[in-house]
Amino acid sequence: MTPSTLLPTHAPTPGPSGSATAPAGTRLAVADDLLNLLRATTTESRPDEQLEALTLAVSADLPVLLWGEPGIGKTAALTQLAGSLGLPLTTVIASVHEPTDFSGLPIVGDDPEVRGVPMAPPQWAVELVRAGRGLLFLDELSTATPAVQAALLRVVLERRVGALQLPADVRIVAAANPSASAADGWELSPPLANRFVHLYWTHDREVVVRGLGGVWPRAELPRLAPERLPEAVAFARRAVCGFLEARPTLIHRLPSTETRRGGAWPSPRSWEAALTLLAFGTAASASREVLALLVRGTVGDGPGLELLAHLDRMDLPDPEALLADPPSAELPERGDLRQAALEAVVAAVGARPERERWEAGWAVLARALETGAPDLLVAPATALASLRRVDWEVPEAVERLVAVIGLARRADQSVHRVAVADGTVRTRSARR
Repeated sequence: MTPSTLLPTHAPTPGPSGSATAPAGTRLAVADDLLNLLRATTTESRPDEQLEALTLAVSADLPVLLWGEPGIGKTAALTQLAGSLGLPLTTVIASVHEPTDFSGLPIVGDDPEVRGVPMAPPQWAVELVRAGRGLLFLDELSTATPAVQAALLRVVLERRVGALQLPADVRIVAAANPSASAADGWELSPPLANRFVHLYWTHDREVVVRGLGGVWPRAELPRLAPERLPEAVAFARRAVCGFLEARPTLIHRLPSTETRRGGAWPSPRSWEAALTLLAFGTAASASREVLALLVRGTVGDGPGLELLAHLDRMDLPDPEALLADPPSAELPERGDLRQAALEAVVAAVGARPERERWEAGWAVLARALETGAPDLLVAPATALASLRRVDWEVPEAVERLVAVIGLARRADQSVHRVAVADGTVRTRSARR
């Protein structure tokens, strides 16, 4: 008996079809097929404000910094964005590079006294130039040392890596975790932070659930209306310049804390970015929510909200035009803007109180009652009633509003106060 006959023998395990088990290489191939099925997702066009803000900023050729907790999907969003735009994606982990990887490595040539010492760029920059276009993704920016952040200044603003100029069709997007959740994180330096549009990336339950089901939102560049380009530029310049003329202290305001200096704050550079984004947003008919994300991401929350309020006031109709033709008055549909327009009408009447203008003010309020909610009329109607002079008759428009907000009683009370002050108390019946 040979030794081999003493060893137990095992028959091959039948496979699903009764055949012997496939070799290990085949089993890996089947595993790869399963992975490919899991990775085979599609996209759909659906509203996504933060994705629209990102694509608008990329379209405007402004560097964007996505802030978000680890695992929130920043890298996946950039990968999907590059694929949707047809741009090759170059990912550079800032924290694992040296400053020379961005400023260039000095290379001594044959005749340095005459030719100087050139700064040789890294391979990833050379490949971007060779491609002529691409999306440069600077990941883990908040874990980069201050020296690396300083070297990134020229890359982000001037698109230069060493002696190499990146092509105009290269867009730059970075990502960072808040310092509290970053591994050995650093606060961003103010010069670097002020070069970015800061977008705070959050997860949307419906987007995540539908994406895990195989359908993610599609990243699409905004559709700019060619006929609106001059109008969009004029509007953006008028808005930003008019706002800064009224609020000159906000032209440059460096935050007092280190954390806030690493985010969005107002400077001439960031106001220029805000102006650019306003022009692009206007030409693309972007929603107010998207504009709010972009404006606050360039100049900070406080100045950004003030600018948005200024934009609302710019959209208000001229109160004198409303008083001149109340029956055809076009009032804003949004409640806060409608009330602001009515208050502007009352203020215009108060600035030049005449009986005809006072009656026209009531006609504007009656028009507002026909086209909107009555609760918005209480405050402006009360203010308008207080402007009544003793010898002014109650116009018919007031009678139409009595059943809704009780203006006749308010008007009588205001007249009574005026009459008492004059020493002549009159009742409404006596006036009639």
